[in-house]
Amino acid sequence: MPQPAITLHGAPYSVYTRIVRLVLEEKGLAYRLNEVDIFGRDRGSPEHRARHPFNRIPALTIDHETLYETSAIARYIDDAFPSPPLQPAEPLARARMNTMISLMDNYAFRGIVWGVFVERVRKPMQGGVSDEATISAGLDTAKTLLSEMTKALSSYSWLAGDCLTLADLWAAPMFILFERAAEGRAAIDTAPPVRRWLEASKTRPSAIATRFPIEAG
Repeated sequence: MPQPAITLHGAPYSVYTRIVRLVLEEKGLAYRLNEVDIFGRDRGSPEHRARHPFNRIPALTIDHETLYETSAIARYIDDAFPSPPLQPAEPLARARMNTMISLMDNYAFRGIVWGVFVERVRKPMQGGVSDEATISAGLDTAKTLLSEMTKALSSYSWLAGDCLTLADLWAAPMFILFERAAEGRAAIDTAPPVRRWLEASKTRPSAIATRFPIEAG
């Protein structure tokens, strides 16, 4: 059966667009990236709002059906294209995976991406001034995240077990950006299991194929 036509609507700089791209790459699925810049030319775009009612990214069109929200898209892809599996079949392992995904969504994205990477790296690149209090709060969040990830990686090769899962694909883009800040690199280096995991994540073909523009530049 031929693969359905897949278009991913998002931005190369977006953490959540990259998560879906990693899932597609790990599955070996061909897709087209339709670049949508919600902070620039596509801000308030009616065309994109028809795909996502809150005008966020990413959205995914598969044949004539459009899905939105990263968690729904990623799990759909894994269910619809089951090989290789990216979600554990065993309930406890799946719960570990979902816990890590929740940590990334609820704490890491705001704390280490917006709180550290954006403040320390992105904002100065755009001529702004870093908010040191926001960075400090983000680094406090990072300590807890690194502690929980170290616990997991002290028992398993990947965040939810001995096989790569959605948890790893969720976390890797956030920590790749976090380590662009000097404080982020230093924090990761205090947690050797996390450093090993991140290096293994970054060298996977899926990660190399989906690098953020800032990694290439």
